[in-house]
Amino acid sequence: MNFPSDLKYTKEHEWIRLSGDVATIGITDYAQKELGDIVYVDITTVGETVPANGVFGTVEAVKTVSDLYMPIEAEVLEFNEALGSEPDSVNKDPYNTGWMIKARVKNTADVANLMSADEYKKLIGA
Repeated sequence: MNFPSDLKYTKEHEWIRLSGDVATIGITDYAQKELGDIVYVDITTVGETVPANGVFGTVEAVKTVSDLYMPIEAEVLEFNEALGSEPDSVNKDPYNTGWMIKARVKNTADVANLMSADEYKKLIGA
């Protein structure tokens, strides 16, 4: 499994990449493997501010639907529209083409409270 060291991670298996005050957010390689084949990503929170640990959408795999949790308080700016026709991008490349949202972070210092790649690996036993 792949866990890029430039990202931060949550115990709910989301990752965040910060560029200034804009974060790109998706689910981890571990999460997509656990879910299996992803068939649909539903994000209805564009334009809304979602609190830390609040649900910003759902991801549907062949046998389950799972909530997506916001790593830190942020306003959802954009949904990765390519996932509408290619939701399996999350399985193929969760950290690049399979990103889910871009969001404006309310307090960038909050990112420091998330896990490093090594801490996340320890959490999942990798």
